[in-house]
Amino acid sequence: MAAVAKVTAPRISPIRLDELRDDPAPDFQRGERYDGVRLTRAVADGAELSGADFIECEFNGVSFNEAQLRGANFRDCILNEPYAPVFTAARTSWREVEISNPRWGSAEMYEGAWHSVKIDGGKLDFLNLRGSKLTDVVITGCIINELDLGACTATRMVLKDCTIGTLDVTGAKLKDVDLRGSDFRMINGLGGLSGVVIDDYQLSLLAPLLAGHLGIRVI
Repeated sequence: MAAVAKVTAPRISPIRLDELRDDPAPDFQRGERYDGVRLTRAVADGAELSGADFIECEFNGVSFNEAQLRGANFRDCILNEPYAPVFTAARTSWREVEISNPRWGSAEMYEGAWHSVKIDGGKLDFLNLRGSKLTDVVITGCIINELDLGACTATRMVLKDCTIGTLDVTGAKLKDVDLRGSDFRMINGLGGLSGVVIDDYQLSLLAPLLAGHLGIRVI
């Protein structure tokens, strides 16, 4: 009997936030540091937050629509039901972060760095992670119309019980990326699938695409 390949699971540690102070009316500013605060139903729509640092913060129902978060840093943070039809967060750093039920339309998060990040539930129209470095990432129960992992480097990543319209892995470098249990309607860049783990059912669905990619005719 052939040996079963072992998949290294993501290393995710639970986040514990103690002694947070509530800030009902935060003054959002570019490059500011926010440390140990709880933000509930705050509105950061259109705010200039490029280069801001959020350390040990909890966000509850915060709206970031069209906020400028380029180069911002999120570390040891919990985001519950974040909202943004347009989420502009390119080149951001996310380390030890939990996100639950995000409602993002277009999430521009390309060329970012994710380490120990968990997303649970929610719906996203477009999640652009092109060129990002993803390490120890778990996404569960999420509906994503389009997921762009093109040219990204992903290690120990799981997509579980997700429904994804189009997955783009063109030029991606993937290792221990577990796609079992998720549904995909279309996959672009089939050559970038090297390093992923799929189940038998997914293989049967991918067979026609793989045959076409390899120039195999099935008669």
